[in-house]
Amino acid sequence: MKKEKKIKIFLGSSYVLIILSFLWVFFDNYSLSEISSYEFIKNNNDYFNEIKNKNFFLSSLAFFIFTIIWVLLLGFGSPILLLSGFIFGKWLGSIYAILGLSTGATLLYIFANYFLKDLVEEKFSKRFSYFNEKFKKNEFVFFLIYRFVGGIPFFISNILPTIFNVKIKNFFFGSIIGMSPQIFVGVSLGAGLNEIIQKNIEAPSLIELIFSPEILIPIIALVILLVVGIIAKNIFYSN
Repeated sequence: MKKEKKIKIFLGSSYVLIILSFLWVFFDNYSLSEISSYEFIKNNNDYFNEIKNKNFFLSSLAFFIFTIIWVLLLGFGSPILLLSGFIFGKWLGSIYAILGLSTGATLLYIFANYFLKDLVEEKFSKRFSYFNEKFKKNEFVFFLIYRFVGGIPFFISNILPTIFNVKIKNFFFGSIIGMSPQIFVGVSLGAGLNEIIQKNIEAPSLIELIFSPEILIPIIALVILLVVGIIAKNIFYSN
């Protein structure tokens, strides 16, 4: 028992170290002001397009693997959605984002279920205890709703189901179906940004950016999803 606990502590510590190393390397190479500049975004857009056109299969595979690693390192889903649409467009980008995020989330769930289960139960079991009966009634349907409604930080929503012993297949397919609407909207926003950058040498004004059809339509769709999510949350998460 002590040996198993030591192994879990070692793996958990290694996991945290990897996350911190990743963040350190990233922000050591790029400052916040740099990655938010229009010139940086446009230059990298041209760079990504060049790589994609040279070897589409390898660039697609690399993005898929990167997405899985990003999720395992407790990354948020939003950057992946924007980047996926930015590089691969609305439809193909949505497929890559859905499969990559769902696969990464499932692997993180498996990891948490084995190594972090006690910690997750200690931190969250009391707060989300009312979910137990809902999961028992129809695990797949409720998990699908859980994914669609959201409202919980992405990395927490991936490890929280360890409390309820959700089956791996239900977790994976529930993630694919439940997250698809918001993923599609987020990817569409990234694809819209790419279209605007292709059309404009210099950065458009904020008003022009927001009211361009490429951006405005995904924003409206996002607002609709948020409203639907809030309503669904009040219905399905109620005691």
